[in-house]
Amino acid sequence: MNLNSINRRTALKNLGLSSLSLPILSQSSSLFSANADKTAPKQRLIVMFSPNGTIPNHFWPNTIGEDFEHKTILKPLEPFHDQLLILRNLHNKVRGDGDNHMRGMSCLLTGIELFPGNVMGGGNTPSGWPKGISIDREISNHLQSQPHTRTRFGALHFGVGVQDTADPWTRMSYNGPNQPVTPLSDPYDAYRKIYGNVRDKKKVRSILDDLKADLQKVANRLPESDRKLLIEHSKLVQRMDREYEAGSSLSNLSAPPPELPEGIRNLNENIPQLGRLQIDLLVNSFVNDFARVATLQYTKSVGQAKMKWLDVEDAHHTLSHEPDKNKDAHDKLVRINTWFAEELAYLLKKLESTPEPGQKGSMLDHTLVIWTNELGKGNNHTLDHIPFVLAGNGFGFRMGRSMSCENVPHNRFLLSLAHAVGHPLKTFGNPKLSAGGPLILG
Repeated sequence: MNLNSINRRTALKNLGLSSLSLPILSQSSSLFSANADKTAPKQRLIVMFSPNGTIPNHFWPNTIGEDFEHKTILKPLEPFHDQLLILRNLHNKVRGDGDNHMRGMSCLLTGIELFPGNVMGGGNTPSGWPKGISIDREISNHLQSQPHTRTRFGALHFGVGVQDTADPWTRMSYNGPNQPVTPLSDPYDAYRKIYGNVRDKKKVRSILDDLKADLQKVANRLPESDRKLLIEHSKLVQRMDREYEAGSSLSNLSAPPPELPEGIRNLNENIPQLGRLQIDLLVNSFVNDFARVATLQYTKSVGQAKMKWLDVEDAHHTLSHEPDKNKDAHDKLVRINTWFAEELAYLLKKLESTPEPGQKGSMLDHTLVIWTNELGKGNNHTLDHIPFVLAGNGFGFRMGRSMSCENVPHNRFLLSLAHAVGHPLKTFGNPKLSAGGPLILG
């Protein structure tokens, strides 16, 4: 089955047609004319990143197919079993400059080599930025090129515990060669970017309401000589109130912005709260169709977060270097990776419980979420067996299974993502690593 057929099958499902009609009607091109594109179901993409490899024996299912088991790390995702696709035996085969953490991070979504540079990696392996665009930005550009899929931002990039340092370990999205995209790590900055100063305007309008009430209270107590001044002040307050109401844009939103608690700083101990705030903002931005592509980056490659909320005092990257026989480190790493799965489950639940605006089903029915990592395993720094967990029905892939990718380069998977949104690239990233074309995931 080709990828165009996959897209058609997804559209037919979203029309509420039975599975018996899918093989026949999915071949009908008349149902998918250019005019139909304007009312076609939205397709959205979220890439969630967590660092330092996984723990294979607590992550990968033992079986291929639909009846795969959820081991400890994937257990939080069990309620979404039928909407999951676990891709096994998929390798990042990009080589060249930089260490494996650098290439694992910066080649994860670009699939292409790093430029030579002066950022020193482990084992005296320097590098620069990647030589090409990342797949999230490529897909966003494709959607932005068409009037019926264009949105205000195209793509939004959220960070959780990502610090200001910019290097190949900290960036996974790229606008093009040597063009890293900085994730928004402060929810308040993300809020201002997405909603402008709506939040500040709401505060000002509250103050204006109080001021109007105060002026009314004193109106009858002032002498005639002061009432003219009071009237002028009242008119000014009313005019400001109208201007702020007109400029708030709240009336045009499908859903109001989430409320942000005050004073949560971008600190290690606040990562759980920061993550939930960023997820809430991400989903809300999708509801309001501000973007159809987003990334959610937890810390960075070589990330040293201390997960104290899990009773883990050790730094994450340091723990990931410990040998397998270190049971204490092993157990802590399982706990850490399970927590990331729980955060993914929160995101999926949020999408599942949010009705798709103007369409049938939930937002999860129209979104593909990818959870990935820069390494297959932390203590051997392998770029083989990169974890790719897919969730949601937005791209028309056949979900509810574990699938072997037969040790192919992950470029072919990135190519599949482009084809699933109707962007039939012949190669992506390093052309040699795209040989064989997109993976057939339908």
